[in-house]
Amino acid sequence: MPGTLYLIPTVLAEDTATQVLPPQVAERVAVLSYFLVENARTARRFIKQVAPQHVIEELQISVIDKDSSEAQIQAALKLVLAGQDAGVISEAGCPGIADPGAELARAAHQLGIKVVPLVGPSSLLLALMASGMNGQSFAFHGYLPIDRSRRSAAIKQLERVALAQKQTQLFIETPYRNMQMLEDLLTQLTGTTRLCIAANLTAPNELVRTNTVAGWRKAGLPDIHKQPAVFLVGM
Repeated sequence: MPGTLYLIPTVLAEDTATQVLPPQVAERVAVLSYFLVENARTARRFIKQVAPQHVIEELQISVIDKDSSEAQIQAALKLVLAGQDAGVISEAGCPGIADPGAELARAAHQLGIKVVPLVGPSSLLLALMASGMNGQSFAFHGYLPIDRSRRSAAIKQLERVALAQKQTQLFIETPYRNMQMLEDLLTQLTGTTRLCIAANLTAPNELVRTNTVAGWRKAGLPDIHKQPAVFLVGM
């Protein structure tokens, strides 16, 4: 019988494990010895934090990231197919949501391996929950184009969809480009469109604020330079 692939959520902010993770996560990590991770360094630190009884050097840790090939994904699942349980750990938050862990889950289903998601924080869902925007219909777009003209076109298209379909549009940006993204949003969106900025979710300095674009222009933008953030556009 194949083993089970456990999708293990991690923290979004440092030193918040006891506040945001249920005890079942630490219990599962404690009994696993094989992990498929996005980033080995952060995964080792997380494992040691929630399951200090583990000797990290005795664990088998394989890196599966956005650059991993299909052959590497299949190779990583061989032990699971042979009967060993494994845990998938993202760099932050829930594996499989805007994360290469989705490819492991896809391949596991194709191989007949049971996939079990564990409960934990997802920045996208937390941002949507707190935004006050439509949670019945929404779409996540990942990163918008870096090129300024293409990004401007993408922002206008997201606004059109949000208006026409009453659908909340979610996206993210590389943290050091956050302020440029905010400036483009205020330039390209119409004043009545609502914009939510959700940064540092679950951290002591968490910020979640929704306002119209006109309201943001009047009040001024928060400084979220180099801070993990989710942006939401809606009506």
